[in-house]
Amino acid sequence: MPDTIIARCEAKGLRMTGQRRTIATVLEQSDDHPDVEELYARASALDAGISIATVYRTVKLFEEAGILDRLEFGDGRARYEDAERDHHDHLIDMNSGEVIEFVDPEIEALQEKIAAKLGYRLKGHRLELYGVPLDKD
Repeated sequence: MPDTIIARCEAKGLRMTGQRRTIATVLEQSDDHPDVEELYARASALDAGISIATVYRTVKLFEEAGILDRLEFGDGRARYEDAERDHHDHLIDMNSGEVIEFVDPEIEALQEKIAAKLGYRLKGHRLELYGVPLDKD
């Protein structure tokens, strides 16, 4: 599978306009989980002609094509990340809204063990932890 969002879009036959390329580039350069408003702010800084409606249509198109994953962390905002990113789980700080990505081999092994114990082979999963910072005395 091609490694850039633009290349994957082209490989799936999506028509890549200049504005779609700008939005794809912004997504590719994001190391967070932007929502549409954040994507719009970043993309319109690069191309003032991009409308928020274009961003909404583009993320929907990319999501339907399997290019983006839509994430919902309980704050009423749909956020997006590259569907081809390496597997990771999320810890959401309920005070600040910060989303922390992590990988823990013990959790991964435990999930596989639980699935096998219940008679399943795990094909995928999503783990979201919600918490508040520990008080530091």
